[in-house]
Amino acid sequence: MRKRVLVGMLTFWLLTGLGEMSRCEDKPTAPAGWGLPEAVVPQCLGVNIHFTDPRPGEMQMLAEAGFRWIRMDLSWSGTEQRKGEYDFSAYDRLMEALQKYQIRALLILDYHNRFYDKGLSPYTEEGREAMARWAAAAVRRYQGRGVLWEMYNEPNIGFWKPKPNVQHYILLAREVGKAIRQAAPKELYIGPATSQIDMKFLEACFQGGLLEYWDAVSVHPYRQTPPETVRPEYAKLRTLINQYAPQGKQIPILSGEWGYSVAWKNFDETKQGKYLARQFLVNLLCEVSLSIWYDWHDDGPDPKEPEHHFGVVRHPYFEGRQPVYDPKPAYWAAKTLSSQLRGFRLARQIQLDSEEDYLLHFQRDGQSRWVAWTVAEQPKERKLPLPEGQYQLFGYTGHPLGTRAAGPDGLQITLTDAPHYIIPLFGDKP
Repeated sequence: MRKRVLVGMLTFWLLTGLGEMSRCEDKPTAPAGWGLPEAVVPQCLGVNIHFTDPRPGEMQMLAEAGFRWIRMDLSWSGTEQRKGEYDFSAYDRLMEALQKYQIRALLILDYHNRFYDKGLSPYTEEGREAMARWAAAAVRRYQGRGVLWEMYNEPNIGFWKPKPNVQHYILLAREVGKAIRQAAPKELYIGPATSQIDMKFLEACFQGGLLEYWDAVSVHPYRQTPPETVRPEYAKLRTLINQYAPQGKQIPILSGEWGYSVAWKNFDETKQGKYLARQFLVNLLCEVSLSIWYDWHDDGPDPKEPEHHFGVVRHPYFEGRQPVYDPKPAYWAAKTLSSQLRGFRLARQIQLDSEEDYLLHFQRDGQSRWVAWTVAEQPKERKLPLPEGQYQLFGYTGHPLGTRAAGPDGLQITLTDAPHYIIPLFGDKP
């Protein structure tokens, strides 16, 4: 059954042209000066990876999905294997592979090194200074390449050894921040990449003065509830940032890692794909200008191991075949969102009668497109307040849903828990 579905979807993408690489005029180009991500599709979309050497065809497939960012560990222990000597050659290869497709990197400065502090997360002045020297060396090597430098990964849980210690983290983040500012003051430094939106840990970081150094605040809003449930948490975090931010400094929120595992109870590949699209859309609605999905490909074949099933493509790699991985619905969902909304910004949310129902209006150079869905489990008929005229509708994986006409009172549509892309077939109106 899966093979028939996959062949059918591949045929659809080839026939429509959406399965090809973007036309030359759509390819992203490196700006004169790299800045923080803009909330323009697909420049605000990324995915976590776990490699420095992509397999043949892998990076092309990732780029064709519309991902314009990767997030990857920059391992201290892996690059300082002799005390005081750094070998970044593996990351040189990764940066070269990314450059071919104009994909930017969020590199995580992590975790510890056996030469310092007994191999634990840095807790002494010597350990902090050593990690800061290493970080400064990495930043100098790749400055001007559009990297976001992230301070550690999920230090509020078990990744900080032997156990989380926010004060030790603050001292380290401050030392690294000073070193980066001295080595390459124009580079972008972010943190703390907390597991979930840990307000207590985040506020301690802000009280410790880290917003003086950070250009953005990164969080990992994992949950097994629908993506829309994140909205009040983002609002609280925004208030907290505004409370502690240096005067006049705008500090955005970034979603650096967030996904849904197919192995979780009551989840499957279809639901994962729907949630990917909704997650990216809700992040835009909450003015979160970078959304990085976890994960690129499934990490293993165990059907009962949640860590094996966050990917947008399945685990087996097929050398010499196109595509080199079997796409899951989440892959098609990412590709559809990036294709249908390429170059568009979110203009506004159009309020409907029910808070369960969403209608987002996107604009680009005077053109309009809309995306609609409901968080309700059952489909519902709704009249959307759109301009009179003909519309083409597409489902969340790119399958066409036909054309419909909107009358003077709007467009009649069946809302489902999967986003529908609504494309006008007439001269766009403001």
